[in-house]
Amino acid sequence: MTLLAERPVRETAPAVPKRRKRSVLPYLLIAPTVLTTAYLLLYPLVRNVIISLQEFGLPQLVRGDARFVGLANYAKVLNDPEFWGVVRRTLVFTAINVVLIMVLSTLVALLLVRLGKWLRFLVMGGLVLTWATPIIAATTVFQWLFQSRLGVVNWALVALGFEEYRGYTWFADGDATFGILVALIVWQSVPFAALSLYAAMITVPQELYESARIDGAGALRVFTTITFPMLRAMFGLITCLEVIWVVKAFVQIWVISQGGPGRATTTLPVYAFQVAQSLQRYDLGAAVSMLMVLLLVLALLAYFRQLYRQEQEA
Repeated sequence: MTLLAERPVRETAPAVPKRRKRSVLPYLLIAPTVLTTAYLLLYPLVRNVIISLQEFGLPQLVRGDARFVGLANYAKVLNDPEFWGVVRRTLVFTAINVVLIMVLSTLVALLLVRLGKWLRFLVMGGLVLTWATPIIAATTVFQWLFQSRLGVVNWALVALGFEEYRGYTWFADGDATFGILVALIVWQSVPFAALSLYAAMITVPQELYESARIDGAGALRVFTTITFPMLRAMFGLITCLEVIWVVKAFVQIWVISQGGPGRATTTLPVYAFQVAQSLQRYDLGAAVSMLMVLLLVLALLAYFRQLYRQEQEA
């Protein structure tokens, strides 16, 4: 027994875990999706960049002998005063739409939080139906609403005593057409933003709201000190998405006014299409579209930088 007790115990080294071989099957399964997405997104972008660096009009489209001219197309576009007028109009159009979308979406989301089960279900159903309405269908409805003789808007205004709107042609007035387009895009955009914000708001712990109400905080105080600070990143994300959505809006403007009357509703996507199709200068149209993408990227980067600074300070 003594010999057994004094016998040293051999320590066994821990087993080295075997390195698991990575299976290539998951990569093979997602490869078709990745390659298709890359082709559908990257190829048009690269092709557009190439065309913007070439002399590419109708003759080159037919013959296929486009030659590279470097940044000449960009210089021509940037030296055109009309381009800068379109940029200013696009910025104003975007700012008005995004502000209205975010304000109305926030109000609708706050309303959904406070509604009962069945009313909330009805409102959300209406939002989903509005969101699911095709763009062309919604645009056509707005055209009917503001039709000069048979439109519901003119009929309602005349019925309320505004006789000056009898037979009023909305789409012949630049400011009126601009306002109609703003109303259309806001109407189409609010459902997505409102439902997204509502989904984020219901994740905020209710204890925070109860504590704030016990301390006597009102609805505005609760929103500015609890809801918005906790959901700042979500508000930033929705704002960025809406900026992208508004800037690239083309179908609504083209169907209703084609950028008119005059140039009152010509934004950068419409201007790029007009230059490419009407003047058959596909190189200049590609340059305008690339400048639009560059301006959008710079604006979003500036916004994300500011958002990051606020997060760091918090």
